[in-house]
Amino acid sequence: MQSILHRRAPIAFALLAGLGTLAACTDAGSPASASAQGEGRQCFRAEQVNGFAPLDDETVHVNVGANDVYRLDLFGPCPDVDWSLRIGIRSRGGSNWVCTGSDAELIVPSAIGPNRCQISSIRKLTDEEIRAHRESRRN
Repeated sequence: MQSILHRRAPIAFALLAGLGTLAACTDAGSPASASAQGEGRQCFRAEQVNGFAPLDDETVHVNVGANDVYRLDLFGPCPDVDWSLRIGIRSRGGSNWVCTGSDAELIVPSAIGPNRCQISSIRKLTDEEIRAHRESRRN
């Protein structure tokens, strides 16, 4: 599942729009989600992402649902991600669930075509980190 996200300054807002359909998708009761929860992973579904805020060209925070924020660390610099008004998240492997860096990639538009940026790690932020993140976005 690929989703496109838009960002508006000064606060990151997003619109979620599907760009494509995968032949195989999982639901909340699927074995993939059950095993992810059983292993204590902090997973989210790509289509639940509703905003983003790049910290730099190698780190992006994505808003998931009403209260969760995940930090996505990239393998290297991702051209244009730190000033782009929109990004896409494309899940890989036939599932919408994103639990590890290898589960998805960022797609960042550019003048010569989309940049595909590999994710190295994913981590759900704590409530304290989310408050600090939101406060920094206000300033």
